[in-house]
Amino acid sequence: MNSFFHARLVFLLGLLPCGGSAFMSPTKNFTPIGAKLTRTTASSSTLHLHALPSLIVFDLDNTLWTPELYQLRKIARSNRYPVAHQDVKLFPAAKEIIQQIKNEREGRFAETKFAVASRTKSVDWAHDLLEQFELKELFDYVEIFSGDKKRHFSNLKRASGIAYTEMLFFDDARDGRFGNCEPVSQLGVLSVHCPNGLYEDAIWTNALKHYKEWSAHKTPATIVEWDNSITTVQVADPNERHKGEVKFINREKRFGFIQYGVRGTRDMFFHFSALPRGEEVEEGDELSFTISTDSRNGKDAAANIEISKKDLDGCNFVNMRVFSMNLPFAALLSNGYKTLETRNGTMFTPYPEGTKMLLHVGQRTYPDGNRHIDVMKSGGLNDDEIQALKSLPPGYKKGMAVAIVELGKTFETTLEQRCDPDFQRAVAAFGQDSGMRATEIKRVEYLKRGVSVSGRGGVFKAKIDRDAIPDGWLDNNDGDDGSSTSVKKKKVYYSATF
Repeated sequence: MNSFFHARLVFLLGLLPCGGSAFMSPTKNFTPIGAKLTRTTASSSTLHLHALPSLIVFDLDNTLWTPELYQLRKIARSNRYPVAHQDVKLFPAAKEIIQQIKNEREGRFAETKFAVASRTKSVDWAHDLLEQFELKELFDYVEIFSGDKKRHFSNLKRASGIAYTEMLFFDDARDGRFGNCEPVSQLGVLSVHCPNGLYEDAIWTNALKHYKEWSAHKTPATIVEWDNSITTVQVADPNERHKGEVKFINREKRFGFIQYGVRGTRDMFFHFSALPRGEEVEEGDELSFTISTDSRNGKDAAANIEISKKDLDGCNFVNMRVFSMNLPFAALLSNGYKTLETRNGTMFTPYPEGTKMLLHVGQRTYPDGNRHIDVMKSGGLNDDEIQALKSLPPGYKKGMAVAIVELGKTFETTLEQRCDPDFQRAVAAFGQDSGMRATEIKRVEYLKRGVSVSGRGGVFKAKIDRDAIPDGWLDNNDGDDGSSTSVKKKKVYYSATF
């Protein structure tokens, strides 16, 4: 036998774990949330000599180097770049692995490509550090951008032409909201969980050994755990239906996110095109859905969405839209002084004139430096009158829905219009402090009692006792969400005319 090939054979058969490191090895197991696991110990079967990955992919933060770049806040504030080997250091074993790859790039790893897949938001820093560490030439493909790690792998597959089952991936984050090993493994990539980074060479040698054995069957959703055991995560049934609540909506771009599952589960993206035809949703709506993966970008998204219909006829509850304001402006609106609400965003734009909503009082007091008092005094009010208008009645407090409001028109304004004295008094703010979009408050009335509601941003939904709604506000023209086309004006302190 040729001595060169004999030496190669001896080396391949002699891959054994090595221990000892300046970095402490992990002592606790990382169990995925809600996943069904099958765990086995490392096999001692004969290695398949032909099986090396076609593509080996490394995460950066807390895998190749430490610390994670987001932790370098002082450097960010000083507006400078981190320095390799000083601010950011490679793990000791990572240095050895990199040197081994460089030394054997023309030999053992001649048919293997190498790549980076990082979700860091410090993109420029990461690229610069790769240059400083002299690693740019090592990697054939570099994917660095925040978002879903499966997008990185979709790009890698497309750029390299290498199948997922021919890849090996090292990452410190296993599962949950910020996990990477579990979702990437479900693509068919053998993933290696190294929660303390590449702190010892055994992580690398054991991973290559496991890849050789795994390549004989290529079971998807397989993870090499930190303790060198093998976990197979049961792949979710694509027909399984999940239940969740709409957490966020971007109406302009027609997408949103659904909060579902146990705590730590990543919110699920959905596009309006996946909603039932002709249906709309609000924050707080309950949905059921399946999960599909976009083959183009590897991202999961909600599909086959159904909107949960709550039968409230036999109970004494009603679903209402709610928006939140902080004191003193929540009280000024509830007490009838504030007849215009201004925002720079489009929160009220989708809602037609006559829509009814509940007003929720936030937990903070808005820090306007008491400029609202100067505006109110400009209309002739004294201190006692102002204090009464900015106070809630007994039994109504922060964290409660306190009043029901009927919206008027929403319109855009100019700074000149917002500086009109009547406009300023209707908003209870100076023109330069007001938002560009104004919404009329046609009428408002306190609820019969304050109702505790968890506040959120934007317009959301809450189920409250129908008996808390003042008489005359809910009629046959109202839907479950309290919308109505009936209009009934109230007396106000000031009105704005243009």
